[in-house]
Parts: sequence; C-alpha cells; structure tokens
Amino acid sequence: MRDDLGIEVPLLGRPARIVSLVPSLTEALAVDHRDQLVGVTDWCTHPGDLDVARVRGTKNPNVAQIVELAPDVVIANKEENRELDVRRLREAGVAVWVTDIESVDESFSSMRRLWAECLDAPIPGWLIEAEAIWAEPVNLEARKVACCIWRDPWMVVGRDTFTGDMLNRLGVDHVFANATGRYPAVDLADLDSMDLDLVLLPDEPYVFTAEDGPEAFTSTPTALCSGRALTWFGPSMLKARTHLESVLR
Repeated sequence: MRDDLGIEVPLLGRPARIVSLVPSLTEALAVDHRDQLVGVTDWCTHPGDLDVARVRGTKNPNVAQIVELAPDVVIANKEENRELDVRRLREAGVAVWVTDIESVDESFSSMRRLWAECLDAPIPGWLIEAEAIWAEPVNLEARKVACCIWRDPWMVVGRDTFTGDMLNRLGVDHVFANATGRYPAVDLADLDSMDLDLVLLPDEPYVFTAEDGPEAFTSTPTALCSGRALTWFGPSMLKARTHLESVLR
C-alpha cells in the first residue's frame, strides 16, 4: 500500500493501534475507529471527550512517546506535519500514512483511500453525506473575499489550499487564489484598501475575536467565522457549508 505521496506503507492487516497527528482526521477517526486510537496531538480538540495519550503538537510531536505507544500506523498530513518527524518515525520502524490535501475533492479522495486501503474499513456514512453536500450547486452571489489566518504579520490564504478551494466551491471570488505563496504575508494598509466585499477572520489558527481583528480595518467589511469550518476536513464538513454560506451572504 502507498500513501498520498506514493510512499510504501508497511501495514500487516487492519491496524489495531493508531496515532493521529492531524486534528481533523482525529475527529474523523473517532467517529468509527475510536477504540483504535491510542495517541493524538494536543491540538486534537474534537471530540472533546477523547481520552487517549497526548503526544504534543502537530509540529513538535514526541517521537519517542509515539514509538513507545507501539502504533500499527501513524496518520500524518503533508502540510500539518514536518517531514523530519515523519522520517524519524519511519527510521524507528513505525509505519506512517501521509495524507496530501489541497482541495475539497482531494479531501474526499484522500479520506476514501485512508479508510479503504489503510484502515481496511468501509467508507463511513458521514463522508458520503459530506460529498453530497459539497456537490450541491452554488447559490451565493459572487463576492470578492480575502481570508486572514494571522496578524502581526498579517497573512492570508493564498493559492493551492483546501480553504481557498472551499471558498471557490461556494462561488466566492477568492482574490488571493493566484498569489505567489500558499499563505502570503500582506500589508494591512494594502489589504484594507483593496476592492473587497469582505475579509474573513476565522478563530484559528489565529484566534480572531470581536475585539481582536475587526478594529484593524477602516474601509473593508469583516466577518468572524469558524476556523474549523474553513480548515478541517472530516465530519466538520457536514455543517461547514451552511455556516460559511450564512457568513458570506
């Protein structure tokens, strides 16, 4: 079996012990495979009652602790996790399945492969339902939108990202879709003076709030929204479309 990057993953049958280094996939795995999860990151906040070992963050996992957990497979993501940590785990004899997701369609195909090939399990009902929801036609008027992910320095969602593709699927004119980087830094004054209908301010990875973010803009309307709806692939996609459409109207 090979993961999304084409790397062979030495699995011997259906994994009984799984460590997830991807918060959104932790939530997804917990729906149907909770008993198989033995370790997750500190950022794996959903479901809230998940009681398993915590192996630090997505960018600094405790490799020694993960090895001690003796997982049959570790689930990682090309964007969220470091290649260095993946390599160290593999050098320690741990099988690692790396997902690579930069669009809505890739999220569905990647998760289907994860379930069918890596987990040797049926495609979950929530995934089939999410695919149907995101296949529905666009019913929003096109609006010019930018989406911030950080401040000081201010950074926005750029090209080739799951979030950007999600916005495009909703009929939004994602103004940084052709930027030179995936998460480029921008000057606040330039951003505020652009011909935009809206700037989205999600609550992750930077926690924008009513008191922290909107006050920086003097010309462009802003809207707070769920970062989980914008950046998580998995069961959160069942409600993400309704939430984002309500914000973008």
